[in-house]
Amino acid sequence: MQVLVVGSGGREHALCWKLAQSPQVSKVFVAPGNAGCEAVAERVSIRPTQLDALVDFVHGRGIDLTVVGPEAPLCEGLVDRLQRLGHKVFGPTREAARLEGSKAYAKALARQHNVPGPDFKVFTAARAAYDYLDRNPDFPLVAKADGLAAGKGVRICHSREDANEHIADCFERRRFGEAGERLVFEEFVRGTEASVQVVTDGNTLLVLEPARDYKAAYDGGEGPNTGGMGSYSPAPIERKVMHRIEEKILLPTVHGLAREGHPFCGVLYAGLMLTPTGPRLLEYNVRFGDPETQPTLARLQSDLFELLWRTVEGTLADYQVAWDPRPALTITLTSAGYPGRYETSKPIRGIEAAEEDPDVVVFHAGTERRMGKLVTNGGRVLNVTALGDTLAQAREKAYAAARKIEFEGLVFRTDIGA
Repeated sequence: MQVLVVGSGGREHALCWKLAQSPQVSKVFVAPGNAGCEAVAERVSIRPTQLDALVDFVHGRGIDLTVVGPEAPLCEGLVDRLQRLGHKVFGPTREAARLEGSKAYAKALARQHNVPGPDFKVFTAARAAYDYLDRNPDFPLVAKADGLAAGKGVRICHSREDANEHIADCFERRRFGEAGERLVFEEFVRGTEASVQVVTDGNTLLVLEPARDYKAAYDGGEGPNTGGMGSYSPAPIERKVMHRIEEKILLPTVHGLAREGHPFCGVLYAGLMLTPTGPRLLEYNVRFGDPETQPTLARLQSDLFELLWRTVEGTLADYQVAWDPRPALTITLTSAGYPGRYETSKPIRGIEAAEEDPDVVVFHAGTERRMGKLVTNGGRVLNVTALGDTLAQAREKAYAAARKIEFEGLVFRTDIGA
């Protein structure tokens, strides 16, 4: 079987790495991929949002399965276009992808189907948002740009000044473009964050091992939100809580979409807050999380291709997934300045030394090869992932490996899994 992975980050490198291990896969392509993907896949010079070119490639090469990594092509309808031509593709249709493409839509759907989550208000103009703050002075609260903003459209507002700033970013400065044409103010919920990903063919739900993501740029949860500074799996969620998440959050959402005529096929990611009164939904993503995918796939012992193929074929009902019982932890190495402005083209050294431990794999996120040298090519550069007999051991191995890697301006959090 020939497989195409769409995307260029650490998640896509991890998907290529795991798919290439399948005896059922003869060839993995990645569009466009990064320098790390080259060891396990053939790169194709097509960006994820170049839908015409992607469709032409899949159709022309006779790709057996397309796996869409990032959210943008899903929200723009890549799956719909490929399915109309009879191609197998892992990912939701454009309508189902609205769960991530519009936070307001996702929250309205959740409310309609009694999914527990924070109270919220939606605004389409600055004046109405300012008026709301005049009437509701309680802080903190969470402000979210409605659309896709690469993980940077969310802000925890501790003061009126913070909230005013986010309103201005959305409506006046248009920092988030079309994604900020609607603004969601959301109740701030306290508890422990967790991420649960479920693979579903629209009927059967196969819950993957839970993970925890670290969004803030700096130690202790300080600083701006990023695309993710690290993660580990499994997150410590009790079995009865996992059952409640499936019963009260995931099942109502998947079945609600099916009743609306938009069955969900792919992976549904629930960002959750575990509170004293039970789990509450913060957000949905409609694709594998990044960097949660990296430690999750490091622990997956089953054939990833078979899992994804069964999903698109609608035969998940009798399938069981096997996991390595050992925890895995991922540390994201970033360029100085991320998630703001940063420099690229900095030479990278030490990856081979970092991977001398057989329990360590370094997934590339923002790398490129220029003039024969490996250099930085993004804000999030590398995902150092390690397995250990305990979470503490996985953490120790990951940080030992991360400290062997060098590039100018290298930054990482020191408290992942602490």
